[in-house]
Amino acid sequence: MDLGVRWKLHGDGRTPAPGAVVRPDERLSWPRTVGLGAQHVVAMFGASFVAPVLMGLDPNLAIMMSGVATVIFLLATRGRIPSYLGCSLSFVGVAAVIRAQGGTSATVTGAVFVVGVALFLAGLAVQRFGARIIHVTMPPIVTGAVVMLIGFNLAPVTASTYWPQDQWTALLVMLFTGLAVVCLRGFWSRIAIFLGLLFGYGLSWASDRVLGKIHSVDASGKVTDHWRLDFSGVGKAEWIGLPSFHGPSFQWSAILVALPVVIALVAENAGHIKAVGEMTGHRLDDKLGTAISADGVASMLSTAVGGPPNTTYSENIGVMAATRVYSTAAYWAAAGFALLFGVCPKFGAVVAAIPGGVLGGITVILYGMIGLLGAQIWINAEVDLRNPLNLVPAAAGIIIGVGNVSMKFGEHFTLSGIALGTLVVITGYHALGALAPAHLKPQEPLLDEGTSTYDEEEGRREEDQRAKS
Repeated sequence: MDLGVRWKLHGDGRTPAPGAVVRPDERLSWPRTVGLGAQHVVAMFGASFVAPVLMGLDPNLAIMMSGVATVIFLLATRGRIPSYLGCSLSFVGVAAVIRAQGGTSATVTGAVFVVGVALFLAGLAVQRFGARIIHVTMPPIVTGAVVMLIGFNLAPVTASTYWPQDQWTALLVMLFTGLAVVCLRGFWSRIAIFLGLLFGYGLSWASDRVLGKIHSVDASGKVTDHWRLDFSGVGKAEWIGLPSFHGPSFQWSAILVALPVVIALVAENAGHIKAVGEMTGHRLDDKLGTAISADGVASMLSTAVGGPPNTTYSENIGVMAATRVYSTAAYWAAAGFALLFGVCPKFGAVVAAIPGGVLGGITVILYGMIGLLGAQIWINAEVDLRNPLNLVPAAAGIIIGVGNVSMKFGEHFTLSGIALGTLVVITGYHALGALAPAHLKPQEPLLDEGTSTYDEEEGRREEDQRAKS
């Protein structure tokens, strides 16, 4: 069985040949490959470590399970799709809502485990029926609206939790990170979040030394005099040790809040497959279902032991585009580094010590970018928002999601925010579509247009087989 763990040496093993790329089944020399693996870890560091902290989960366990998830993904796709699976930011809002309802870390991971199951089943459906099943159930107007409301639903978390802890640090970190994203080039722009964290650490340390303690709300929400940067936990942490594990707990109210994120994860995987296929010049459409299922299995395994869910990372696509190296060997090296970081509690303690003001500046940009990805889906698919069939359900669902509107059904069941907004978008679009006149039902492109060729080829093969029989 070919597991995709054999690589041919590309050229002299030093650099890609002029005009060529290092394909997934090729590699450079092992020292260079290991170096590229470390570069991929740095690229995903910012988001992959910030996300578990924002979700209230163990960052050491998060990085360890991201390495495990990457290995699962590479094996499942037979080494054809170079990708790193890191903690998904799409679940940050879900975690905040669940905790606001009294949920624990076990409740969060239990709800997300069910999302992993749903993602796995979605991947099987794509394998069986082709990518058109995505288009039928989740056309671009629906997908974009759900991604948008998930991102913008997070705004109150920044406004009420992180920003007030140190507003001036938050403002400066936001400005620095924005400048890094826009003004830096190549690899440096890809690690702008990481650079923003480093800047925030340095600024908080300097502010403590020059200005002393700050009088503001702390992480628990109490107004006190406290240090911006507290390294007391770092000194107590061991250098080597396993992260803390816990099992999931399942509550229907939490599961319903988390399930809409499946739509965002399908969109992320589809976009990743298309981007890598275009950059390498090899069609990967036939691996879309496998990639989605592998992401689901990896998320199930991670959340089963108390870790966060995982998804493909666009930051790593940027590294591949800059280096022209798409070797999956580099991702095996990155997974190895992640596993090593995962067994270093002192490293996790440094991450957990990120000051609230720094998170305030980072999340302003991160959360907004998540929401605007929904708009990008609309633009890429050329969704016509002048069409009331598109406009009405999207508008209603986004306002419900962003405004955290709620509806009570009896004494013990409530739908609100992300869950209710997603339900309104999906059911509203399909219900109105069934009643709308024909001229309001234009043919829209697939969520990921690159998969349409795969569907057509599958159809031709089935017709050929029927003709032969």
